[in-house]
Amino acid sequence: MSLSPNEGPSTGGTMVTLTGTNLGDVTAVRFGGTGTALTIVSATQITATAPTGSAGAVQVTVTSPGGTSAGLTYTRTALPGI
Repeated sequence: MSLSPNEGPSTGGTMVTLTGTNLGDVTAVRFGGTGTALTIVSATQITATAPTGSAGAVQVTVTSPGGTSAGLTYTRTALPGI
């Protein structure tokens, strides 16, 4: 499985595309411990919106009736200070 993009702002809102196999029955996507909204595009692609969180790397996992995937790294970047 892969995800794109693999980074975004810590304020969240980035639409992330996950590509792989057997994604048609995914029931949850989590960024670290935080679940988020997802859309099943096809059996090989889903989209999810990255939630707000602290800057740094988190593991993105997908859950289906078959279990939970290994994590993929997504990095939340801090916005520049004013």
